[in-house]
Amino acid sequence: MSHVVSMRLRDDQMERLRRLARRLGRTPSETSALLLEESLREAEFASIEFRDSPAGRQAYVTGSGLAVWEVVMVARSYNGDVARTAAHLVWLPVKVRAALNYAEAFPEEIEAALEDNNQGFEALKRMLPNAELFEVKDADNDDANLMTAVGR
Repeated sequence: MSHVVSMRLRDDQMERLRRLARRLGRTPSETSALLLEESLREAEFASIEFRDSPAGRQAYVTGSGLAVWEVVMVARSYNGDVARTAAHLVWLPVKVRAALNYAEAFPEEIEAALEDNNQGFEALKRMLPNAELFEVKDADNDDANLMTAVGR
């Protein structure tokens, strides 16, 4: 079920909304609903913010260059171990936990982003021209290699 909400915008706010809507390929009404949803999520989840990216608007961990799905990808390589993930990212564990909390609440969004990422590094490079692929050895298993792609 959806509801209609009416609000008054100043002329400058309406123009800014129209510009953003054009950039996103949406109507002003759709863009308003998107911005409201993102703002509600930011209010509900600590350390989460929304940003434009080559793949569209995504949830990011505040103060970092990583989208939530990227943190989830790293965490999965450590079997969900928050402390090891935090050590890998050189973050406090609370930031990793924030990303995992968001991912738990919106699993379809995160799984879709992870699936997009699984298209392979060549497809990712088309979206993130400065992406680099590097190999990280797992300290607990000399035979295991973690492949990570990061956009810079």
